[in-house]
Amino acid sequence: IAMETEIPFSASPCLATLRLSEKFILLLILSAFITLCFGAFFFLPDNSKHKRFDLAVGVQGLCYSEESLRDKIRADHERALQEAKEKLRKSKEELRAEIQTEKTKVAEDLKKKDGPKPLPPVPMPKLVGINDGDPGDPDVKEKRDKIREMMKHAWDSYRQYGWGHNELKPIAKKGHSTNIFGNSQMGATIVDALDTLYIMGLHDEFKDGQEWIEQNLDFSVNAEVSVFEVNIRFIGGLLAAYYLSGQEVFKVKAVQLAEKLLPAFNTPTGIPWAMVNLKSGVGHNWGWASAGSSILAEFGTLHMEFVHLTYLTGNPAYYQKVMHIRKLLAKMDRPNGLYPNYLNPRTGRWGQHHTSVGGLGDSFYEYLLKAWLMSDKTDTEARKTYDDAIEAIERHLIRKSNGGLTFIGEWKNGHLERKMGHLTCFAGGMFALGADGSPDDKAGHYLQLGAEIAHTCHESYDRTVLKLGPEAFKFDSGLEAVAVRQNEKYYILRPEVIETYWYMWRFTHDPKYRQWGWEAAQAIDKYCRVSGGFSGVKDVYSSNPTYDDVQQSFFLAETLKYLYLLFSSDELLPLENWVFNTEAHPLPVLHLGNLTLPGSQDQR
Repeated sequence: IAMETEIPFSASPCLATLRLSEKFILLLILSAFITLCFGAFFFLPDNSKHKRFDLAVGVQGLCYSEESLRDKIRADHERALQEAKEKLRKSKEELRAEIQTEKTKVAEDLKKKDGPKPLPPVPMPKLVGINDGDPGDPDVKEKRDKIREMMKHAWDSYRQYGWGHNELKPIAKKGHSTNIFGNSQMGATIVDALDTLYIMGLHDEFKDGQEWIEQNLDFSVNAEVSVFEVNIRFIGGLLAAYYLSGQEVFKVKAVQLAEKLLPAFNTPTGIPWAMVNLKSGVGHNWGWASAGSSILAEFGTLHMEFVHLTYLTGNPAYYQKVMHIRKLLAKMDRPNGLYPNYLNPRTGRWGQHHTSVGGLGDSFYEYLLKAWLMSDKTDTEARKTYDDAIEAIERHLIRKSNGGLTFIGEWKNGHLERKMGHLTCFAGGMFALGADGSPDDKAGHYLQLGAEIAHTCHESYDRTVLKLGPEAFKFDSGLEAVAVRQNEKYYILRPEVIETYWYMWRFTHDPKYRQWGWEAAQAIDKYCRVSGGFSGVKDVYSSNPTYDDVQQSFFLAETLKYLYLLFSSDELLPLENWVFNTEAHPLPVLHLGNLTLPGSQDQR
């Protein structure tokens, strides 16, 4: 639509109404006609005019023979036809994105004429508790050392068999990747693991990772990546590594990547596409998402990283992009006060009315709370939005089973599905983290709710043969906290249950959370460890499970980090000073005082 309105007013009414595809056909015919006329000149019989042209060519020192000129014209003609055909195959969205990318490149080239501008110096937030964290108790320290050894095994295996690849196949002992990273080798495991290596004191390994990033991490690749996954793993990981180590390269790389993600926001509503091509800037959504919708947990999980990007660069665009999303959502009607998981970026309307605190929804709620915490509790709008959302979730999604287990179901078209996913288990930690500051003196209530979710998720582990939790579990037909379908019985080294144990430990110091965490660590070491690293298993109810042969990058970023923190003292990354993104990358609280973020004034 935007392209069609760019026709000058002086154009004829007929031309102004032409469709995009018709314009390209006219352009194709015109270029073919011109090329044909020009080419025919060289196929005419010899005459004085032709000879004069040959003479002129000779005088100018050109060495083309008549035959080579003909070949060149044919090649140019064929290339022009091919380019026109490729243009015609592209959708309007792809063409608009290409035009926008070209405009951006022109603007960037103009900026570069003044020379590259270094990132502005900003005051480093107060960094507290970035090393050691010795628990004191020898028994606890022994457990912590074991977690550190597991991390070293996972890293060393990746270093030996999958270096530079996104992830590792520990059975086949080779690199692995998924469609969320496109077809490129971006070293996802390296970036994701950096901060874990740092806080564990594995500094030689950290240095190896830093050297690979300095020499090999390149975002100018023709790869379609998930905006959400690249943001939480790469930008989050690089920012955390920068704050922990002070090494400038991590900040520079994070900003380079962030600039590549911005074209994903070029939609009619400003709600970003799920996928973006890092080279062309063309974006689109997952084919399986409801009616071409963007996903709540994806476009709602950008705030923490983008606020830090604006803080570090002085560029207001990042802050403004995420605040625009918040403002748009605030204006929309919500069925029963719940946020559906799908939103169409073209129309700004909700897709299928499916609400979940697990996959597709989870980290949207987490980032509302953490936006408030990261702002030193000054972003009261984020806190109010979180409180309202949790109130609706309690009313419609949280129930108690016949056996007394508190669970969080999923709302589908007016019906509550009594099923809970492993991903949903993070919510126990979220409720505990958000207890302080709850409205109506409900802090005790939400701490208790967190404890009940932690207990339910522990039961999902305890009721399996391997003592590892399934991907999803039900609460009906007499079965509770147990997976029913075969395709929900797998464990892929997920962190959410251990994450909740750690938060509950920090807020209560109840020893059962360390005990439950140790049970999970032992089960992972016993059933998931192989000579080439750690692998997920396909059936946690089988005493002889088969492996899925993937060592996920989040196993090093999250699962092992939360276990290590569980057996460390509270002085290591204290929650008053650090907020963890949804990939467990710690970002410092921004004590801005009287400072305001660039662009924040425009949002009031």
